[in-house]
Amino acid sequence: MADIYELSLALHLREQLADEELAELRWHLGLGPRPKTLRIVSSFPVVVEDEHGEPVIVDDPVPLLGEQGEAWKVDGALVSVLVRCGDARHGAWALTVRQEIHPDAFDPTGELLAWLAGKADDRHRVRADTVQLGWTRFHESDRFEPLVVRDGEVEWP
Repeated sequence: MADIYELSLALHLREQLADEELAELRWHLGLGPRPKTLRIVSSFPVVVEDEHGEPVIVDDPVPLLGEQGEAWKVDGALVSVLVRCGDARHGAWALTVRQEIHPDAFDPTGELLAWLAGKADDRHRVRADTVQLGWTRFHESDRFEPLVVRDGEVEWP
């Protein structure tokens, strides 16, 4: 049995994104090339074996929400879409994501989601310290749980 969750986001970003932020976000969504410098999520530590069989930590940047195509455990399709919405002069963006996520990826994905919460339109604010980004669901469950960022931290299932 795999510990896979469905992660669904549906939000509007309220602020104009800097070119560097937009490039990195697009990379995380599987929609563009990797920028030279990563600032939103800057560290991707992974434990691997060195040439002597000893564990070492290396930095291995990967797009966090970039899977596209058929889902492995949650059925349906995995997608990430970012489009301009409304009046483009105000820099508004609509973001829709449906991905599979393992708890091992909660920390780096949480950094990206906390950043997104800081950019989310006010309609996603439940309280001053809480932003609802979407939903999560364990792959064997039929119940969705709210995915919220409270005080800058994601509340994972």
